[in-house]
Amino acid sequence: MDFNLPEDLVLLQQTVRKFADDEVAPRAAERDHAHEFPLELVRSAARLGLMGASVPEEWGGSSLGNLGGSIVTEEVSRVDASLGVTLSVHNSLVATPILRFGSDALKRKYLPKLAAGEWLGAYALTEAQAGSDAANQATKAEKRGDDYVLNGVKMWITNGAYADVFVVFARTSLDDPSKKHKGITAFVVEKTMPGIRPGKTEEKLGIRSSSTTELVLDQCVVPACNVLGEIGKGFSVAMDTLDGGRIGIASQAIGIAQGCLEASLKYAKQRHQFNRPIADFQAIQWKLAEMATSIDSARLLVRRAAWLRDRGEPCSVAASMAKMQASVMANRCAEEAVQIHGGAGYTTDFPVERYMRDARITEIYEGTTEIQHLVIAKHVLSAT
Repeated sequence: MDFNLPEDLVLLQQTVRKFADDEVAPRAAERDHAHEFPLELVRSAARLGLMGASVPEEWGGSSLGNLGGSIVTEEVSRVDASLGVTLSVHNSLVATPILRFGSDALKRKYLPKLAAGEWLGAYALTEAQAGSDAANQATKAEKRGDDYVLNGVKMWITNGAYADVFVVFARTSLDDPSKKHKGITAFVVEKTMPGIRPGKTEEKLGIRSSSTTELVLDQCVVPACNVLGEIGKGFSVAMDTLDGGRIGIASQAIGIAQGCLEASLKYAKQRHQFNRPIADFQAIQWKLAEMATSIDSARLLVRRAAWLRDRGEPCSVAASMAKMQASVMANRCAEEAVQIHGGAGYTTDFPVERYMRDARITEIYEGTTEIQHLVIAKHVLSAT
């Protein structure tokens, strides 16, 4: 059993860390305060091949796989979780389902542009009444000739105001709502298609320089050839895609926690009380030790889930375990980081207050911590 990353991923990690430190970190707090979407950084990430992390080389991508994508998300999120989730959604929730379920025509049309960063992707599943109950879709898709006409409102769309391509889920079994998940279909929808527009922009506690909006579909005309997968089987597309998305958000949580640890180590060595650096005190040492250990253990769960997905093996439970553990851990580390910084940690002079706000969302999106408990418990109970 080898826990070391292969040489190519070590090089990737070093490259992304340098990009994060040199280009992303300097204005991260400023972008957060201004709610400024990091469009130029998205373009810079594209030049490094990070927008095509999940796309094979034959379609213009970097062929980094889920493990490589996890490293990218972690390293970026270590300094800016907003950019981290922007890249994660683009790769895991948009490029990946097109790769796994799209026709050759859809792959040919969308993957090269997504991989090059010419187009940004977004994922539209959640609705007002369809959060944890994702099958309770109200958005409808009616077949009219060679097209489908979509009507509905989606919520919490990451990249919503800037996306060029959306993976959208809608009900096609209009005559039988009782079919629930069996009557849902996935579509690839472009922002230039008639009847699609961003709705309300959300004002958020954290990840404030990422874009989060509603998505309004008002008589939106989508060609039938843009169906992703099979008619009526979109729910399985959504659930498969969320396996990768949960690995992505778990990676984001690891990055936030790592940022908390690094900031806390630096502060503990610089801050003096009673004529000694506070790093000399056992109370601080124990906090740092627990942070480092919990980060490492959660990171191993994340990398196991990514490794399984890259091998084509079942990974739903592993992804849920990774997402649950990493997100809870990130919140705990963020709280400890603020505590180590004391009063200074409650101000915007240090990054830990931003990390604390950013960490909170990791227990909510891509399936709440409670949903991850249900997934894991169902597996454990069925195995006994």
